Amino acid sequence: MPPTLMTAHRNAPGRPWPIGFRPDISSEPHCLTVTQRALKRSVDITGALVFFVFLGPLYLLVAAAVFIGMGGPVHYGQTRLGHGGRPFRCYKFRSMVKGADQVLERHLACDAEARAQWDQFQKLENDPRITRVGRVIRRLSLDELPQFYNVLKGDMSLVGPRPCMVRQRCLYGQSWVHYCHMQPGITGLWQVSGRNRLPYADRVALDACYAAEWSLGLDAKILARTVWVVLSGDGSS
Repeated sequence: MPPTLMTAHRNAPGRPWPIGFRPDISSEPHCLTVTQRALKRSVDITGALVFFVFLGPLYLLVAAAVFIGMGGPVHYGQTRLGHGGRPFRCYKFRSMVKGADQVLERHLACDAEARAQWDQFQKLENDPRITRVGRVIRRLSLDELPQFYNVLKGDMSLVGPRPCMVRQRCLYGQSWVHYCHMQPGITGLWQVSGRNRLPYADRVALDACYAAEWSLGLDAKILARTVWVVLSGDGSS
């Protein structure tokens, strides 16, 4: 991890991290047994199937809203790094204009304040790429519903580290082994800890903490807290 990110984490004041502990990047990843991995995978498959059976109409409603508001395509796929650092196609509902990467590059090139914010958070408070419909579905986390398909495929888990973009790989430093130890998740410690309010260094630390402290009980706590976070819009952009 670059020294600035590492220093930012180590020197951060004591803050009320949720779920009862503070990230510790010095801990080794938890080695899941075959039984534990099978149980976690069973929960993932069951949860994804329950979603599509009971909330399928919501999925179709969001897809229709995206199509009416922005036209096609409705879905957006991006290469992310998963378990073991292997690339996979991560799906979301499209929430940005076409040519979003070029729009971002131009915006950061001419706005120093936005560049500084992007370097620290890998997010922008006023992102010119996001459409009006996109802002609504992102605030409600509805843009991530297609990731239940990734869960069924085995690319992702219900709970895990935030899926890492290829260009963000260099930001993990010594914590990369922790990230690679688990399947990325639809939700995780970052999502229930303030998400977009946190610097990227804290996201890295939370991913490492999850890999070191994993248990089915921790997954259950994160899932329960996720419900409140989504309904309240806490930390969303």
